[in-house]
Amino acid sequence: MVKHYYNILTTWTGNTGQGTETYTAYERAFEAWVKGKPKIKGSSDPNFRGDSARYNPEELLVASLSSCHMLWYLHLCSVSGVIVLSYTDKAEGLMEETENGGGRFSRVDLHPVVGLPDAAMIDKAIELHTQAHEMCFIANSCNFPVYHNPVCTVAT
Repeated sequence: MVKHYYNILTTWTGNTGQGTETYTAYERAFEAWVKGKPKIKGSSDPNFRGDSARYNPEELLVASLSSCHMLWYLHLCSVSGVIVLSYTDKAEGLMEETENGGGRFSRVDLHPVVGLPDAAMIDKAIELHTQAHEMCFIANSCNFPVYHNPVCTVAT
């Protein structure tokens, strides 16, 4: 079995001088990066005292699912004779808090809109979303359902 390892350095940057002396004494800011790549500036969700101008981990999870599905889909189209001219996805994740203050994702819905050059490709293009979902590394690692609701149209 081939194994792949991914390493990322995450550093808390929210010490305002008092550390975590109190719940309100620190910022939830962090940076995550891989050597040689730009830093991702993150924070917690604004509902949890985070900075709305930064990405939060929940958004990054939904983005990971959306982009993994897209990349598998584009690959499958390219080897199946389906020409994709455009692809967008307005992905949505639902996280539910639990009584103890924790929480979990209960679902993610992907809504890819794919532009094709020919209506004859639409049926195959829609079918390939199922295969992309089955191949997606990230979706296969989740303990909640990931749904895909594709729309394929002829690009103008």
